[in-house]
Amino acid sequence: MTRAALSARLQGCNPFLADDPSLEPQLRRVSRLLRRLPPLTGAPIHIGREPGLRSRYGASHAGTMLRDRRILFDCVPAEFPRIFVHEVFHFVWLRAGNAARISFEQLLAGEIEGGVRGELGWSAELRKGKLTTADRRGRTRRWREYCCESFCDTAAWLYSGVERHEEFTLAKRCRKTRSQWFARTLGGGQLPI
Repeated sequence: MTRAALSARLQGCNPFLADDPSLEPQLRRVSRLLRRLPPLTGAPIHIGREPGLRSRYGASHAGTMLRDRRILFDCVPAEFPRIFVHEVFHFVWLRAGNAARISFEQLLAGEIEGGVRGELGWSAELRKGKLTTADRRGRTRRWREYCCESFCDTAAWLYSGVERHEEFTLAKRCRKTRSQWFARTLGGGQLPI
């Protein structure tokens, strides 16, 4: 199947377009994953494969280019649902608005002030471990990046269908609080991406 044919076929069923025909098995999984998510609205997002992805923190399962509306993956199929949802929620975070982002920041600040350890994914856990009190109080870039990654990891935990994972180290009571925050703050309609 050509790239154009695959993109045309997928355009009618979800907002994700494949750059690589070898991603068709994962795109079938995307259709199933979309049923778990709140409804998404927005321009199409292209997905592709990029072996050897790296960030400033080392090897990476995926990378999102928000301005280009593109997600590149370098993960094994078993990790795809969790990583896919995480990356999609970078688009949600961008469009969530200041009130929602600051509300989530306050939730996280409360956890940290309460001595809560753990997270719902490696990307947030890594950043959380590097935070200082000054980062949180000054809302530094490091703090805001942690908040974004925690938001995306929380969404992946909530919506990917993955019930257990070695990266899910956050206490169950905190998971419940985050789940309630998502339902209260994002559960009322379509999510712009």
